Amino acid sequence: MSSTLGTQDLSAGLASDEPRGGSTWLGYALRKAGAALISLVMVVLLGFFAFRILPGDPVRSLAAGRQVSEQQMDILREQLGFNDPLLVQFWGYLTGLLRGDLGYSYTYNEPVLDLIGTRLGPTLLLTGTAALLSVILGLWLGQKAAWRRGSLFDKAQTGLALVFWSVPTFWLGLILLLTFAGGLQWFPTGGLLTAGTTATGFPLIWDAARHMVLPVVTMVAVVYAQYLMVMRASLLEEMTSDYLLTARAKGLTEDEVRRRHAVPNALLPTVTLIFLTLGGLVGGAVTVETVFSWPGLGYLTFQALSAPDYPLLQGTFVVFSSIVILMNFFADLIYRVLDPRLRSA
Repeated sequence: MSSTLGTQDLSAGLASDEPRGGSTWLGYALRKAGAALISLVMVVLLGFFAFRILPGDPVRSLAAGRQVSEQQMDILREQLGFNDPLLVQFWGYLTGLLRGDLGYSYTYNEPVLDLIGTRLGPTLLLTGTAALLSVILGLWLGQKAAWRRGSLFDKAQTGLALVFWSVPTFWLGLILLLTFAGGLQWFPTGGLLTAGTTATGFPLIWDAARHMVLPVVTMVAVVYAQYLMVMRASLLEEMTSDYLLTARAKGLTEDEVRRRHAVPNALLPTVTLIFLTLGGLVGGAVTVETVFSWPGLGYLTFQALSAPDYPLLQGTFVVFSSIVILMNFFADLIYRVLDPRLRSA
């Protein structure tokens, strides 16, 4: 009797889990999307009001080095809308944003959307290359260090990773710039291409690659340590699991046990970290691009801060923040797909 009831309860539980799983997945995705939308709204609010408290007068910056009277500057303030109440300025910014209009740059005298479009490619090239190399290097060294726990290789790699992780990005970039571009002159000092170049084809690719070396190395040195340490910690936890003993008992070699069983199960936290840090990597390009005069969104943001150029600052801030929010949203969804414990929760 009790056996029959237990079987019925189990069958009912399995039957009810299937539709609940689908609805739970949809509900989970909608909750995360709602949270992302709220974060984006907060970014829009912060992106407008926070930059208004920055020191400096955009009109005086535009008039710097020119014979401009106070009356002319007042006229310019009126044209740019600085004399309007703050809420009126915000409403104009918000309605323009809903139409896909990010405003007009004071400094460049161009639409902000056009400026971002031309600078987005170099930033994605730089950060994409650095992200790919960081993931490969960090995961490979992390699993090697964990499998040789306590060895000289493990101590050297973890120590070096912690040093790079602790070093300020701008300081490391300046050291590399002074050493390999200024002193040894092995690489260009900055930019994406040599000024005035007319090269095409492979010479053009080679020129861009040489310009990329130092900024990419700077970003990789700081970022790869996170993947190494997380991968190492995850693999160390897996190494004590019973299923590895079973794999060894089947006659698998240590390399096969590591590659087929331990490493795939240890990848879960690292895959999530990759998506979480991808957005931050794009936003963190401001420092590297400024040091190496890389013509991307980061360097554009630095130049906008010098003015200050409010529309340009707001536009780059919204783009950077949107990328971070989007990557966090993808990380949440992928983590749920990869982790069966969340799917059954």
